[in-house]
Amino acid sequence: MDSLTIKPVSLKLILSVLLATVAVGCATTTPKLDENFGQAVNAAKAQQTLNPDASQNTDPVAGVDGQAANSAVDRYHRSFERPQTTGNTFTIGVGTGSTGSSGSGSAGSSR
Repeated sequence: MDSLTIKPVSLKLILSVLLATVAVGCATTTPKLDENFGQAVNAAKAQQTLNPDASQNTDPVAGVDGQAANSAVDRYHRSFERPQTTGNTFTIGVGTGSTGSSGSGSAGSSR
């Protein structure tokens, strides 16, 4: 019967090896994902950039008046301070009911 019993030291060793195996199995790295990380964002930025060397051009812009450009930029900035209010689009074409009620009232009283 002594040969079938497990010693406490060997039980601890088996459990620690099993736990280490599970921990290594769960901690696998993702080399494909890590090496490609950020490439989608960089590709999207590159596709949205018209001229990547635009900051190197020091020529002034021709055809734009300075005062007009300054006013346009100021108007643009002010548009974010207080957004324009739009009318209630759901009430377009809805009357007050004064025209329709007088017609139906006269028709109802003549009967």
